[in-house]
Amino acid sequence: MDLLSGIIKNYYYMVAIILFVIGMYTMLTHANMIKKVIAMNIMDTSVFLLFVAIGYTYGGQPPIIKEGSEAIYVNPLPGALILTGIVVAVSVTAYALSLIVKIYRYYGTCDYDEICEIRSQE
Repeated sequence: MDLLSGIIKNYYYMVAIILFVIGMYTMLTHANMIKKVIAMNIMDTSVFLLFVAIGYTYGGQPPIIKEGSEAIYVNPLPGALILTGIVVAVSVTAYALSLIVKIYRYYGTCDYDEICEIRSQE
């Protein structure tokens, strides 16, 4: 019963793990490069969720310190790191998609296996 209540109380850790596994599975099993970029974004999102969940404190207040207050505060550092991570993830996604557009224009496909076949025939 303790294990079940612990899992229910910390469900966001399980959600982060499940999202990461879905992204990893998609990265490994699909040859389409656009699907790989989407899978990479799913994995990024799971890591962001995990970091935010680690920084959360039950009953915590925003970290605005008032005199005479002995409240429990939420750690602001994971949130700040995640904002930076989101910017980097969006930049990497935009760059990857621009490369995929160039590859599609050159080879006529976004499928990695087909590109390997085309390159082996040259």
